[in-house]
Amino acid sequence: MQFLKILTPVLAGLLLGAAAPVLQAQQSRNDEVLVQMNQAYRKGDKARLTQLLPLARGHTLEPWAAYWELKARLQDASPDEVAAFLARYAGSYQEDRLRNDWLLLLGQRRDWGPFAAAHPAYRMSDDREVRCYALLVDHLRGSAAATPLAAPGGSPSLADEVRRNWLAIRDADDGCTLAAGELLSAGQLKPADAWRKARLAVEANRPGVARTAVALVAPDASAEVAELHGSPARYLAARAIAPSRIRKELVTLALLRMAATDPDAAALQLDSKWSAQIAPDERNWVWGAIGRQQAQRLASDAALESYGRVTRTADLSDDMLAWKARAALRLGRWKDVAAAIEAMEPASRQDATWIYWRARTLLAQSPSEAQRAEATRLYQAIAGPTGFYEQLAQEELGGRVAVPPRPPAPTLAEREAARLNPALVRAIYAIQMGLRGEGTREWNYATNLHVPGGMDDRALLAAADLACQSEVWDRCINTSERTRSFADFTQRYPMPFQSTVVKRSGDIGLDPAYVYGLIRQESRFIMDARSGVGASGLMQVMPATAKWTANKIGLTSFTPAQIADRDTNITIGTAYLKLALDDFAGSMPLAAAGYNAGPGRPRNWRNGPVIEGAAWAENVPFAETRDYVKKVLANTTAYAAMLGGQPQSLKARLGMIGPKDPNFVEPNRDLP
Repeated sequence: MQFLKILTPVLAGLLLGAAAPVLQAQQSRNDEVLVQMNQAYRKGDKARLTQLLPLARGHTLEPWAAYWELKARLQDASPDEVAAFLARYAGSYQEDRLRNDWLLLLGQRRDWGPFAAAHPAYRMSDDREVRCYALLVDHLRGSAAATPLAAPGGSPSLADEVRRNWLAIRDADDGCTLAAGELLSAGQLKPADAWRKARLAVEANRPGVARTAVALVAPDASAEVAELHGSPARYLAARAIAPSRIRKELVTLALLRMAATDPDAAALQLDSKWSAQIAPDERNWVWGAIGRQQAQRLASDAALESYGRVTRTADLSDDMLAWKARAALRLGRWKDVAAAIEAMEPASRQDATWIYWRARTLLAQSPSEAQRAEATRLYQAIAGPTGFYEQLAQEELGGRVAVPPRPPAPTLAEREAARLNPALVRAIYAIQMGLRGEGTREWNYATNLHVPGGMDDRALLAAADLACQSEVWDRCINTSERTRSFADFTQRYPMPFQSTVVKRSGDIGLDPAYVYGLIRQESRFIMDARSGVGASGLMQVMPATAKWTANKIGLTSFTPAQIADRDTNITIGTAYLKLALDDFAGSMPLAAAGYNAGPGRPRNWRNGPVIEGAAWAENVPFAETRDYVKKVLANTTAYAAMLGGQPQSLKARLGMIGPKDPNFVEPNRDLP
């Protein structure tokens, strides 16, 4: 049992438990076969996969081996081979994953009969392109009774669903583009929908997607998309007027492209030449795009001035409105915050972010009793011990963040059900074998309430317990986070390596709760975690940062390979975090932002008005860093409640943020 030597004791016992004879026969296979098959799959080596597949029979991960082999040659596989696979691995993640792949292939082939026959068994239903193919099949078959084109009672129509899925896909796709084209031809979608798709694509820097959308309604003009995307200034300078609807839309796309890189230049173009020539909805969209870019650059006054040029907020996207609200928060213009939130789509308004700030707007200026009551209702709707705005809402209601009562531990039967769940067994085995992506996807599928056999809160608790005991900390945390009727903090906020983290933090005067809050967000306690930019280990330390920090703290014998060592990673990571914290005069939000995005950026982001930490965090221009700062601080508050045994304040950790005190000398100005 070559691989069992490195498995956790819990998983080894799981694999050799009640079904020991069968599992022993399975695990006696050489795990190296699976590693080789995974490598062959990534290389597209179909012959090697077919050669190795017989050696994987009976292995715990056999469904993955069979999936890789068939997926690699799916283009040439027969329907009978696909049917045999689906039957052999019925009920598994791999079965549904291959069905997803097969449905995409059938859609690309326009093979609608087999597609319609296979689609009802598709359980995940999370692929927008497959959904668009299915909607197209309904449209082609005229199944108005099943999915009406004009649904009664406000329910989504077939056209509404196609539009929603098409607009949500950022990259090029066949299914939703095809469905949109068919519905445009049938008059169920309007040309404005295609132009909206093109606008979103230009803003997302996807010129190919924009060109495809334009081709659906203006084939002769689609070639101009590359020109206006490559040099919007030259494109606009070469055109004096926009006499037609198509020309107006193309000018709008050019202005949007210009706004993405130089919003002030786009505003000048709009004011001096194009404002009177393009349609009101186009003009509003461009002003919204300009305002968003200015807000992201923290030019809040200019942003609100641009948003003020919008004559109808219904023409703006929710992302534009979110940045209007953020710019208004920086300036304390509560009426503008409220107006931006009110103009959002209902789904966006239900996000905890905007529920919290909506409540704050109600209380900002001499509130009536009715406004106070509504604000309390909004806070109560989201308040809780986990999550950034949930914790803030709890404080607004007069409470602090405390560890909730622990739910009853999983029963023996619940633990046994998790232990014998074949999908969970495969997932843990794959993760601990180094196939983290495959294991994570199968685990998520197995714990999804919305697929047959999915898990309720008690089953999730037991599954999270299995992951915790197996030291698969990311699945432990993420699974526990999905329970709704209770929160087990020992699962959601685990503290592995506690003696090392607490001692090292104490030695350098750093709050261990802050360290744990950061590690939980950085790596989910995955020892071999590695980011796309090369950060490594528990605290995701970059090689250059590690070298600089080692020199700073006197680790003269440090080598880059030591970053992978757990204790060294903690030593380097905590030292760097402390240096960053000192550099920002003890501000946890600024230090967290510096840890994620580099210290130079938050030095600039702090300039402007002095504002509360929550409003500052919400205005961090980078979505990843904005989310990171909020989660690290919320994590920190929860960990502090666990470590200290007392209720905690997130607001106290956020503090107020503004320009640097001119008398404060940054001790580590050379932070990398």
